[in-house]
Amino acid sequence: MDPEQRQLKLHFIPYPAPGHLIPLCSIATLFAARGHHVTVITTPSYAQILRKSSPSLHLHVVDFPAREAGLPDGVEIMSASTDLESASKFHRATMFLRVPIVRFLEQHPPDCVVADFVFSWVHDLANTLRIPRLAFNGFSLFAVTAMESVKSHPEIHSDTGPFVIPDFPQHITVSSRPPKTATAFLERLLGTEIKSDGLIVNNFVELEGEEYIQHYEKTSGHKAWHLGPACLVTKSGDDRGEKSVMSENECLSWMNSKQAKSVVYVCFGSMCRFPDKQLYEIACGLEQAAHGFVWVVPEKKGKENESEEEKEKWLPKGFEERNAEGGLIIRGWAPQLLILGHAALGCFLTHCGWNSTLEAVTAGVPMVTWPVAGDQFYNERLVTEVRGIGVEVGATEWKDVGYGEREKVVSRDSIEKAVRRLMDGGDEAEEIRRRAQEFRHKAMQALQEGGSSHNNLSAVIAHLTRFRDPR
Repeated sequence: MDPEQRQLKLHFIPYPAPGHLIPLCSIATLFAARGHHVTVITTPSYAQILRKSSPSLHLHVVDFPAREAGLPDGVEIMSASTDLESASKFHRATMFLRVPIVRFLEQHPPDCVVADFVFSWVHDLANTLRIPRLAFNGFSLFAVTAMESVKSHPEIHSDTGPFVIPDFPQHITVSSRPPKTATAFLERLLGTEIKSDGLIVNNFVELEGEEYIQHYEKTSGHKAWHLGPACLVTKSGDDRGEKSVMSENECLSWMNSKQAKSVVYVCFGSMCRFPDKQLYEIACGLEQAAHGFVWVVPEKKGKENESEEEKEKWLPKGFEERNAEGGLIIRGWAPQLLILGHAALGCFLTHCGWNSTLEAVTAGVPMVTWPVAGDQFYNERLVTEVRGIGVEVGATEWKDVGYGEREKVVSRDSIEKAVRRLMDGGDEAEEIRRRAQEFRHKAMQALQEGGSSHNNLSAVIAHLTRFRDPR
């Protein structure tokens, strides 16, 4: 740090869901690495993880009010929610965090507070304390810009099927329309977010595209700083408050036995739970594609009186026996960064959650895209249509959340076809792989001295210093 530059005091308030908490805590370490005093306000279980993975951070621990919201004791992270009811209870519990967090900030006011946009009440608190507030939402700016464009065109919700994003820098067609309820919730949060002193983005300029950054800042009047990819910052992306059911050594040993680019990795994140009929089609599609695979399936809890065979009815009979050599099913959490970074991996079948998408980009792995909810249908367009580093599986059902019954099933034939487009070789697959490697190198350069994200971090620090020390 420049000896003439006095240390900034920064408080970070992450939302306790993996896609929000993990990248924001990693970004917090970037500020700490520049010599600033960074405090993360978090709950007991994640504080234990941060003490190991990010020792440069100061922690203020607040108890998570699970019981007050009707949740079991010990629940502290949103991936524990398996249905809409438990997710609603969890969100209600996070709102109870307001009182202890406000008390702490009033007693220990920082030079700036960096808060997840879900905690919209931080806006009023920052105004009261007369300190700048930076917002974070865990999305790509491409997705945020698309959401802002759609917000101005409510007629989009009056029809079904694909639509062209209105008032956008490029002609981008999205395969499905966002559900009204989820859109209304996000629009309220984005409306408060845009009143902040700037948006912290977990991405890098080269992947996002200057045209989308300029379009966002011009149309919104809001500043966005790209500081990612966060998954390259702490190398602790698998410390997600969950224990992997397979050790890294076991997984590494299995991957080491496979040829280069021969394995498909299938994972839909922590908040997506497909019904049995869809899981059955995935199994059939993978078997028909005839390539090795690692498939992560959230632990399925059956009824007490159900036999093991009844609990496993989502798998075709004899599936695991037939695929014992080339296939691996992980029931629960998996060491994703290790898998994505292994030479045996050929492609990633993903829900396009932004964390997973960036992790694939930084590993140089091409994607088969299967969006489900939230920002994922927009991320799919960035991956496939804009950057050309993936192919679509053909998902068209945009849900409020990632679990529950679904009206449409993506067929085994669609899954097989999409996987084969990347795994069977050919000119298209090779060009996609080349571009994926290109963005991998750009991601690494972004965080190095003189890179786009490194320079943006310097700009944020200078901005906050000017606010604190006006001449």
